[in-house]
Amino acid sequence: MPEDLKLDAVFSALANEHRRAIVRAVGLQPCSISQLARFRGLSLPAMHKHVGILEDAGLVTRRKVGRTTFLTLKRESLGVLQDWLGQFHIHWGSDQASLENYKEQ
Repeated sequence: MPEDLKLDAVFSALANEHRRAIVRAVGLQPCSISQLARFRGLSLPAMHKHVGILEDAGLVTRRKVGRTTFLTLKRESLGVLQDWLGQFHIHWGSDQASLENYKEQ
């Protein structure tokens, strides 16, 4: 998948508060889908829909242990997001300095 499409998929997946909470939770430790559903107050079908979107974006993977399905974060998938944000690193600074630079132009 081209980098722009990967980035679009990651941003789209993270545009939802439930999916961001899922990524945050599985970034700390693998979690079962049923645990995540209870934690977020969602039905299992709703949770599976969110998980599918996160999987399509390449952010999580499923691993079945017995009858329980666990999610883990694919940390390398956040690289495309980190690379995109990195391009702004040189511009990070105080807002006041940015305004003063703008005024001088």
